[in-house]
Order: sequence, then structure tokens, then C-alpha cells
Amino acid sequence: MIVCPNCNHQNPEGATQCESCYTPLPTTTSCPNCGATVQADASFCGQCGYNLLPTPEGEENQNPDLIPTVVPPLPDLVFPDPIPDEEVATVASNPNSAVNLQKSTPDPSLASPQPDPDPVQPPTQSTVPPQPDPIFPSPPPVANVGTPATQLQQQTAKLVHVQSQTLLEIPQNLPVIHIGKPNDLVPPDIDVSGFANAEIVSRTHANIRPEGDAYYIEDVGSSNGTYINNIPLPKGNRHRLRPGDRIALGKGDMVSFIFQLS
Repeated sequence: MIVCPNCNHQNPEGATQCESCYTPLPTTTSCPNCGATVQADASFCGQCGYNLLPTPEGEENQNPDLIPTVVPPLPDLVFPDPIPDEEVATVASNPNSAVNLQKSTPDPSLASPQPDPDPVQPPTQSTVPPQPDPIFPSPPPVANVGTPATQLQQQTAKLVHVQSQTLLEIPQNLPVIHIGKPNDLVPPDIDVSGFANAEIVSRTHANIRPEGDAYYIEDVGSSNGTYINNIPLPKGNRHRLRPGDRIALGKGDMVSFIFQLS
């Protein structure tokens, strides 16, 4: 079945136009690894996580996560021209040249030692007894009437599972947080396999990317899509999450989360 992204009507396989609202339907194809139905422009299979991107001819995609890097050729080494014999002879015959001046400068370490200066006589002790330092009363302590130092608190992002009211804290210090189910290609940072109706969630379903104090969510080509506040999120588009946003993984709003900041 093909779900219409406009009205969520279930259309038969091979349909190109929604039977209910006549919206053009996305083209689908079969995963070459597991045979599951996926969108033609998907990057990964939502069931087995297989890389659907084409590889160059004659090359085998050993690791689909790595992007080949083209190393530019290094330029040839350039050696300077040797100094002509005429210039060497000119420098040797010139008494004011830097080479001759360096040779004519005497070495300070070979100079004759200088006599030591007159020894310093130790000062004579005074017969006047030392006077005690004057004692001044210490000022009373001044009370700290300033404002206390402000402590910066880092915001913590959380997801609340609507169906079970389970609280999931979004991991910090990660550039990308993967949402899905366990697989060998992209292990999830937020595993939803233990929730009810998790079969509609793809193994690599969506990603959350923190940037500064903002959080963005994007769908990575899941089979049943990602919905933000009951609106489908197209693949390749990002949505900035705000407190209270409802995130549904798959159709039917059966696996949903509420985004929170604290």
C-alpha cells in the first residue's frame, strides 16, 4: 500500500495518483537486499538499512558511510639555480661582504679575561635598635551587598512517549542523534523497539541534530514517514523543534513523542 502524503489515504501498489484527493504519489521501488517497498529517492532501506545510493562503475561500495576523497597530485619540486662562479669570486674579493665581516669578527670567548671589580664590603651593623612597626586597627569587614554570581544552566532536551508517558533524555555532546531500532549499519541512539506498535518504525527512521541551543529533526527515508504536529515531514527537509511539538514515527500516530526543554 502507498500512503498519500496529503490525506493519508491508503492506495494500492503501483498507483501514481491518490484515489481520494488526486495528489501525485511518490514513486516506489523494491530494496535489492530485503525486497521491502521503499521510495525511489530514499537513501537507506527503512527495514534493513541497506544503502540505496548508486556506486561508481568498477568500484565496490565497501563502506556506504564513507565518502571517497580525491587527493590532488602534488606539484613537482623546483630546485634553485646554482650560484655562478663569478658571483662567488666577487663576494670573496669584497672586504665589506657579509661573509668576510663574519670571518673578521673576533670571537668574544677568546678574549683575555678582565680583572674582577673591587670586592663589595659588607655593610656595617648599626648600633641603633630597630623600632617596632606601628599597630593600626584593622577595618571592620565589609558585607557583600552585591548580587550573587549568575550560574549558567545548560538546557536538557527530552522526549516524552505519549502512549506510555515514558521519559527519554536526548543524549548530549553528539552531533547527530539517530532514532530507530537496532541494526548493524546505524545503531540507534534512541531505541524505540521496546514500545508498542514499534513495527511501523524503521530501523533508521529519523535524526535529531543539535546546533547551538536549537534542535532540528529530519526524516532519513523511513518507510512510513515522520509527522510533526500531524503534518508529514518531507525527506530532506529539517524542522526546528520547539517545546510541545508532537513527533509521530510512522502513520496513525501510534508511536508519538512530545519534545521538551528543561
